[in-house]
Amino acid sequence: MTGRLRLGVNIDHVATVRNARGGDHPDPVRAAAIAAGAGADGITMHLREDRRHIVDHDLERIRSASDLPINLEMAATEEMLGIALKFRPETAMFVPEKREERTTEGGLNAAREHNKLAPMIRALRENGSRVSLFIEPDPVQLAAAKSLGADICEFHTGRYVELWLAGDHELADVERERIAQAARRAVAMDIEPQAGHGLTYDTVGDIASIPQLTELNIGHFLMGEAIFIGLDAAVRKMREIMDEARA
Repeated sequence: MTGRLRLGVNIDHVATVRNARGGDHPDPVRAAAIAAGAGADGITMHLREDRRHIVDHDLERIRSASDLPINLEMAATEEMLGIALKFRPETAMFVPEKREERTTEGGLNAAREHNKLAPMIRALRENGSRVSLFIEPDPVQLAAAKSLGADICEFHTGRYVELWLAGDHELADVERERIAQAARRAVAMDIEPQAGHGLTYDTVGDIASIPQLTELNIGHFLMGEAIFIGLDAAVRKMREIMDEARA
């Protein structure tokens, strides 16, 4: 499956900065347009239950900013299901969500939540959206994703990034191999493998070099870099590193 690795840019934290003060600036719609022009292949956004990032009225506005496919991250709730069925994103991704967390802390337990997820996934697929599950690179969770009919699994890279940045490269290599094995299993199960969470310029290369992965979703780091070098330059640099790793 080696080929061009897609980059999905998560624009949540542009909305976070906007919401901190209120008003319209900075506008995530502008961020989506800039990301598209800089080489992004998709736009990711997480409509949280507490609306700390993107808010409801952003959805159609962001869709109008570019022709890129939208990956809508969402909790497995009836409220979010109703919004996703109306909005019809190209991809609806179920993620775990806790009100008190600063960011998503780990993968969804698809095995434990099988009965809750099954009718939601069926409804979304019948409505025209592909369904993705954000999970740990774990065979049990992957098997649950298969039984649920998920189209995509995005493997959580947070542990890999934490180990690498802490200087424990030996354990980071072990975690990377877990992700690589999960990606190979996913392909064999006819599930599209993707990855993301916490990736930086220093950590993205080893993940991008896993040939089975089709897409990486990256947000917080890019928005942080954008403060210093601009969003266009930040996305272009990530795109360049990913392309070099995949080549």
